[in-house]
Amino acid sequence: MFMSRFFGRAFFAAARTESSAGTAAAYSAATSGTGHNPLEAFFEADRNPENDTPVIYGRSWKAAELRLKSWEDLHKLWYVLLKEKNMLMTQRQMLHAQNLRFPNPERLPKVRKSMCRIKHVLTERAIEEPDPRRSSEMKRMINAL
Repeated sequence: MFMSRFFGRAFFAAARTESSAGTAAAYSAATSGTGHNPLEAFFEADRNPENDTPVIYGRSWKAAELRLKSWEDLHKLWYVLLKEKNMLMTQRQMLHAQNLRFPNPERLPKVRKSMCRIKHVLTERAIEEPDPRRSSEMKRMINAL
């Protein structure tokens, strides 16, 4: 028993140092090579102000389209939309502080509507779940979003 604990701890410590070293190397390579600041994700890439052509953005997701997606796809889409929403709200707040107009204000409602539709589709799936315990767990998780 002592030997299994000793070897288990030794292997765990070795794996931890290898993974932390690999993570640190990957992080330093990613940050030093590209010079990417993680806070840049909260701001939209600058467009050329001299370009007068209007930028056309997409539409919100329809519930029928979302019903065809898997649980993992909906999960990924939720976080893409959350990131987009955070970026838009940050940009709106920054421009409001500078007394500037927020371009394309219709984008934020599209993102919110898509997020509400994802919650609706997930709630439909939770209601259709035959196991009552799993159904209530899914509903609790959806309401926490």
